[in-house]
This record gives sequence, C-alpha cells and structure tokens, in this order.
Amino acid sequence: MFFTDKTKLDSPLGWQKQFRRLLPFLLSIIFTLAVSSQSISSAPKSTEILWDTYGIPHIYGSNAQGAFKAFGWAQTQSHANLLLRLYGQARGKAAEYWGEEYIDSDKWVLTMGVPKRAIAWYKAQNPAFRSYIDAFADGINAYAKEHRNLIDDEVEVVLPVKPEDVLSHLQRLLLFTFVVNQGSVAQVSQHQSPAASNGWAIAPKRSASGKAMLLANPHLPWGDLLWYEAQITAPGIDAYGSTLVGIPVLAIAFNDNLGWTHTVNTHDGWDAYELKLQNNGYLFDGKVRPFETASFPLKVKQKNGSLREQIFTVKSSVHGAVVSKKDSTLALRVVGQDSSGVLAQWWDMARAKNLNQFQKVLQRLQLSMFTVMYADREGHIMHLFNGQVPVRQQGDFIYWQGIIPGDTSKTLWTKNHPYQDLPKVIDPASGWLQNANDPPWTTTSPLAIKANDYPPYMAPRGPMYFRAQSSARMLAEDESISFDEMVAYKHSTRMELAERILDELIGAAQQQQDELTRRAAHVLAAWDRKADADSRGAVLFSFWVDAIDFDTVFKTPWNEKSPFKTPDGLADPQSAVKALADAAAKVEKAYKKLDIAWGDVFRLRSGNLDLPANGGDGDRGIFRVVNYAPTGDGRFQAAGGDSYVAAVEFSQPVKALALIGYGNSSQPNSPHVSDQLPLFARQQLRPVWRTRKEITAHLEERKAF
Repeated sequence: MFFTDKTKLDSPLGWQKQFRRLLPFLLSIIFTLAVSSQSISSAPKSTEILWDTYGIPHIYGSNAQGAFKAFGWAQTQSHANLLLRLYGQARGKAAEYWGEEYIDSDKWVLTMGVPKRAIAWYKAQNPAFRSYIDAFADGINAYAKEHRNLIDDEVEVVLPVKPEDVLSHLQRLLLFTFVVNQGSVAQVSQHQSPAASNGWAIAPKRSASGKAMLLANPHLPWGDLLWYEAQITAPGIDAYGSTLVGIPVLAIAFNDNLGWTHTVNTHDGWDAYELKLQNNGYLFDGKVRPFETASFPLKVKQKNGSLREQIFTVKSSVHGAVVSKKDSTLALRVVGQDSSGVLAQWWDMARAKNLNQFQKVLQRLQLSMFTVMYADREGHIMHLFNGQVPVRQQGDFIYWQGIIPGDTSKTLWTKNHPYQDLPKVIDPASGWLQNANDPPWTTTSPLAIKANDYPPYMAPRGPMYFRAQSSARMLAEDESISFDEMVAYKHSTRMELAERILDELIGAAQQQQDELTRRAAHVLAAWDRKADADSRGAVLFSFWVDAIDFDTVFKTPWNEKSPFKTPDGLADPQSAVKALADAAAKVEKAYKKLDIAWGDVFRLRSGNLDLPANGGDGDRGIFRVVNYAPTGDGRFQAAGGDSYVAAVEFSQPVKALALIGYGNSSQPNSPHVSDQLPLFARQQLRPVWRTRKEITAHLEERKAF
C-alpha cells in the first residue's frame, strides 16, 4: 500500500529511491514493535527500579554493577531499619550501638570470627564480583544519604555500610544461624535450625500441561529473617525470586529456562569436640597443645548513653573456636568457613540456562547446606542433597549428633565430600520430587536414592515426619497435576496425623460414660480434619496433640520399609481418651465451647489487620505451615512458617504466582508492610509481573539512576 507507482518500482534504481525514502518510516515501525514487545530482559541505557503495586522492585540494570547498586537501594527503601540492625549485629557491635540485650549476640559473632573472616572473604572475591558487592553497599549508603529522615535514628549509627558488612551478615546468617546457632550449641546433641521448608519439582509426565513445575515454600520466623522479593535484570541475567534481607543476590529464583528452591536439609555441618584440659592447654594425640587466643574490646551501651568496655577473649583449638560450658570445654568445628564464593555461586545459578550449566555451578559447593530442588523448561527435575558434608572416618549420623572426643586426630575431619558423592536424583521414574525437611531417601516413590549407597553419617535413616508424608501423598495420588491444583495443594491444611489415629480416638471416646468426653468425640467426628479458618474440631484436636507424648502414642512406630504409612494407630486408647478429656476441659474453659472455629483462636495480626488464620504446625502433618505465639488473650498470633511462596510452570511464557504473606517491606508507614496478608488469609497467591508491559500496567513508582 506504500508503493503507488508500479513503473518506477520495476527498475532497480526505482526500488533504491523508494527504499531510501521509506527507510526512516520502516525503522520507526521496527522500533515501535521492538519497544511494544520489549520485556524487562533487554539491556537499558541506564539503570532503573520499577516498583509494582505490591512493592516488588523490578531492577533493570545497564550493567551488573548498576543492578547491584539498585538492589542495595531497593532493600534499604523497603527494610532500612531491619537491614542496618542486622549489619550492626554482624559487626559484633550491636551491644555498643543498642545496649545490654545484644551482648550474647556480639560474643557469638566474635567467638565465631565473623568480622575478621569477612575481610578475608572480601579480598578473596574476583575483581568483578568484588565490584558488585561494593555497588550493593553503595546503593544502601546512597539511599540512606538521600532519605535519612525515613530511617530510625537509633540504627543510623551503622552507617555508612561497608562491603565487608555484607559478607559478615552472610556468614552470620548462613554459617552461624542455619548451619550452627547459639540455640543448638546450648543443646549440643540437637543440631537444630531455625527454619523449615517445602519444595516440589514436577516433571512433564505428571503435569497436566506437559510442562515442568516448581514449588518454592521456605518457612522462617516472621521477625528478623524476612524474605525480600525482587526481579533482577542486567546483561546476562533476568531472574525473579527472593532472598533474605541484606543478601545482595537472589537465593531462590527462576528465569525463562529454569528455577530452583531450597529446603533446610538434614545436614550435619558442625560438630562439638570435648577437650581434655592440661597445663593451660589441651591434649591432642598424646601431646599438650596451647590454645590460640584473640582478644576483642567489647563495648556495651549503658542506659545513660555511656559505654562500658570489657576485653573479650576467644580461645581456639585445632578443632575451632572454644565454647566453655559448665561441665566441659567444647570446641566447635563448622563447615563453610573458607567458602567465600557463596554469593557468586547463587548469582551464577540464576544466570544458568540449562541443567548442565546449572550443575557446573553447583559443583563449586560453596553453599554450605540446603537441598536444591530444580525444574526447567526442557522438562528436567532434580533433587540434590546439597552441602559441605565432612568426610568422617567413623560413626553414623546419630553418633555425630553428640559430643565427639577431641583428644585424637581420628575424629577430626579435614575435608568434605565432592559433588559426585552427594545424594542426588535427576528425572525419577515417578515424575515428582518433594522435600519437607526429611532425609533425601524419601524424596519420591518408588525410592530413587538408597541410603545404603552412602556413608551412614551422610544423613539420618529417618524418620519421615507427617508433613513430608502429606507432601509425598498429594503428589503420588495425582497422576496429572495442573498448575491450579499445585497451588491448591500448597495451601492444604489437612492434618496427616489425624488420618492415622483419629478414628481410633473417636471410637474409644464414644464408649466412655463421661458426658464431656462423648461430646468431644462428637465434635471430632464432625470435623473436616483440616486447619482452615472455619474448621471446627481442629482446636480441640490441637490441644489434645499438645497433651500426648509423640514417642509413645503410636501402636506402630515409623518404619523405613513403610515410610509413607507409619507411624500408625494408638498404642494406649484409654490414655489417649484421658488426654482428650483434659484437652476438652481446657478448650471449653477458655472458649466456652468445644467446636470453636480454628480462625477464632488462631489469628493473623499486623497493624490494624486482625484476620482469621489457617494452617498450623507441620508436626501435625499440615503442609501449609503457620507457627503461632500466644497473645495473652487466649488467642494465638502467626509468628512464622509460610513466608515466601512461588509456584512456577515452565511454559512459554513462564507462568508464575507468588506471595510474601507479611508483605515486601518492614519500614514504618510503608503500604507494603502487610498488604499481602489478606491474600494469605484467603489462601491466594498474586500474579508475578515480569515483562515491561505487565510492570508498567501496575507501576507504583520509578527510580532512575
């Protein structure tokens, strides 16, 4: 329609003239089409943050340094007070900044050598990645300089943030909160983590769409360990996901080709060695060795604002830092202390385009723990029992959970297992993989990873707890899982525990003469066996569970030969009925009726919001985990559990929904502190916007650099 003179077009010269005349017009059309279809993956000329209406930053970097700086800015805009407090603690100066309550925190950080090691880690970065960490810190400081009035006065003392602070925070979090923490040291025989998680990978053969799917669902306390959702785009990367506040890269993420999530695995990355003291030293292989010592000035802010200073001395043996206890002297040995490449590994995981590339990054083994659950657009799924697992000369998992003799080199591990030694399964025959903090052996059915093929200290032989059994059951029972079904399963509040013993409990209670016990049986018989907001009977059952002894209540204990169906049955029905009568009396006294709805007792509270909750303790076999704390009025408030959730299908384009229940900001007066909580209460996820067209259609704010 543009060429009206056919005679002129028949000659080569005519074509050339017409083409030169129309070239600007054609170029403008091409440019318009390119811009209109442009996704956030194209490289911009400058760096910007596009904030959507849920407070999610979509970082659009002209280069990697620009993206890191913008990410530092974004995290500070959303979480300045929390971020600075976390960095102050990671410096080991929190007591100097904020007083006596932080003394134990500072001593732990200094004992573990966090600030000194952060300097070494910073120097160990390659020049390019060191510049990225610099840029992240620059972004934090730039925001703070421009918006000082939005930051609490008491945390401004941490400014300016140094790049080493970022690495101190990473260490404190990864090595000395997750791998080992003060609480687990206090109970040396229990290697506890403050976190839990669910993760699924579903292959095309079990997906209704024929596309692989991934479910990410970490559980953390709703306090200092907050997830932060973001999209980071720069040349070579276009990743969407989440990380913990203060970490400069995404820890759980997906791109157009692949994605992964983490779960806290049954990983033993630290051990406590008992030292035999002699002549101001300790015995080791028949000889007395001197302790290494380091002294630190520990300043403590007093109520009048003055500083009290004391000298804090840390001793170390060949095993590691020494922790003195009442009856013994222990030295802690912790993996990962030379793993300075953790951030670079996470960054490159998000840049990978296929399974081979992804595995090459994983083989670095810089990440000291966490299961990796993976899926991609080519249809591959994988479960990796990831972590730095020490090569030990003796003992099983239970042995290494206890206190280890420290007077001999025979118990001192010095190297870790390589990648090829770790439990792993790719594309299992079942077409599905799950982990709910159970050992790797139960990731699918039929079993694809055999415990007998690995050293007995690699991971425990069991048990498989009820939440993991519920997880596996939902996947095993559905031959064709749609994306919507996966989301619905994620929100399941069904109590797997109730399915094992409730019928016996009801039957035994119905035979009692006691009127209260019979009424309790009637309530439980009518209960839907869920912890939804309107479930009646769940409160009574929960009170009963709190009154029983899990170690003795079951007739058939857990058995690794039947991991998905045991434990089962009541060992002592009469004892169980007595516990039910006691629980019923407590419920009726507290709430005036036995069949009070779950959501009337368990609440979601934030600011002016006070909503009925759903979900509960994973020990009851609830997949939708919510942990509660008493509020003093007979009610319980959500204090942890489900935090970041992402459901991803690797279709073209990728389909994704996500949620951070407590919102993507913790700054006072931010509209995003709890704006996602109503969705959480309704068991809904929100759409993930990834293209420029989607983001600009839901744009709240734009920041250009």
